[in-house]
Amino acid sequence: MADTLHNAPIVLDNGSGTIRAGFAGEDAPKCYFPSYVGRPKHLRVLAGALEGDVFIGQKAQELRGLLKIRYPLEHGIVTDWDDMEKIWQHVYTEELKTLSEEHPVLLTEPPLNPRSNRDTAAQILFETFNVPALFTSIQAVLSLYASGRTTGIVLDSGDGVSHAVPVYEGFAINNSIRRIDVAGRDVTEHMQTLLRKSGYIFHTSAEKEVVRMIKEKTSYLALDPKKEEKDWATGNARQDGKTVEYTLPDGQKLKIGPERFRAPEILFDPE
Repeated sequence: MADTLHNAPIVLDNGSGTIRAGFAGEDAPKCYFPSYVGRPKHLRVLAGALEGDVFIGQKAQELRGLLKIRYPLEHGIVTDWDDMEKIWQHVYTEELKTLSEEHPVLLTEPPLNPRSNRDTAAQILFETFNVPALFTSIQAVLSLYASGRTTGIVLDSGDGVSHAVPVYEGFAINNSIRRIDVAGRDVTEHMQTLLRKSGYIFHTSAEKEVVRMIKEKTSYLALDPKKEEKDWATGNARQDGKTVEYTLPDGQKLKIGPERFRAPEILFDPE
């Protein structure tokens, strides 16, 4: 036990949209992939698939068109611990290729998360993975450390939750934290709605991943949303070349117009 505590700790950066993991002290994570679990929609279509099969990481991304995709984290809170456990198992066995009982763990979490969420994570890591030691820390504080500071205000908008966290000498000031459960995934859903109004229908969970990629590649923030709306209404924006063409995985091409700036506006005007 004492020897394992001297091994390099493993950092599990659990995000609602992606998970990053690696060894403490290294410059970059060893693995970085979307934190979803895929299950075959139709067993006959996916050769060799068995009932109960799950796909995680690179394999899930490659086969996402044939899978029903589910994120175990919503707004920073784990809603499906079985799937979360499967993702951690994949990290240890397929990505880091190490034994969980040989390395202490640093687990990140958003601020103001329920105590029960942390307790269940600790229970799984200690009882199922037999980790020798565990420390949980707020993501915003670690971001500040990474920039070489211990005091500051961190504005963090991820996939599931956005928050502003004042940090003084390495400690988050809890009663001053502001958190809102509107983030990247809500921008994706808003983009999906806007595209539907334009006649582009995306139904399945796999197609929603395509919408996420459209959002990431084409969206931009308007400095003056009212002026931007006026430009699109008068046709000036089209003349300025702000309409872009996006090629879908099946080769079909979409024209993305004012949806590009309207989607992220939900972050500034959630109502």
